[in-house]
Amino acid sequence: MASSPSSWLLPLGSASGKSLSANHVVISNGGAQGLFVRCSSSKTRKHSNGLNLATRRDVMGLLFGVPSFLMNSADANGAGLPPEEKPKLCDDACEKELENVPMVTTESGLQYKDIKVGGGPTPPVGFQVAANYIAMVPSGQIFDSSLEKGQLYIFRVGSGQVIKGLDEGILTMKVGGKRRLYIPGPLAFPKGLSSAPGRPRVAPSSPVIFDVSLEYIPGLEDEE
Repeated sequence: MASSPSSWLLPLGSASGKSLSANHVVISNGGAQGLFVRCSSSKTRKHSNGLNLATRRDVMGLLFGVPSFLMNSADANGAGLPPEEKPKLCDDACEKELENVPMVTTESGLQYKDIKVGGGPTPPVGFQVAANYIAMVPSGQIFDSSLEKGQLYIFRVGSGQVIKGLDEGILTMKVGGKRRLYIPGPLAFPKGLSSAPGRPRVAPSSPVIFDVSLEYIPGLEDEE
């Protein structure tokens, strides 16, 4: 578990800086000067008005230290274009169907709705499970996702390796199933999670929502 990329799922220990990172774009002075010379060449002046506008934007971006693709992105947002869609376990059609799915509440206060009931086995306590997850704050903003990482999350279920609500929620799932977990604060992150670029902050002991799919149980399948 210590080597897992999603160490924030641990109920104890440091909660910041491990699961989320920001990419930085660096433009060297030499590269900027080269682009500036090309933008100032006589050939550039002979281009159409549209291309002149593009090259002037590149020059302004270099002067102010802003890459042109970021300026173009701002233009797209200003034009009302939709933001990039993040991968989900429950799409719009699924969300509508989920409204009619009955809510189950456990003794601990955990609530869940089954998006899809699996047809495989239920994981025994202590066995490894391989799952995908989308972690959200109640507003629906995603703060972590195995789908974005492109990697299944593997841990020993029922062994305290993850937050209590996730442990409990997966223990009653079947392989092939998908479930939405409404995890109350006492079963979530006691220390909270720090915010990161494009990611919301999770306050200490605040409720969170997990969409989870149970893909397989490595140990159980090996025995079979």
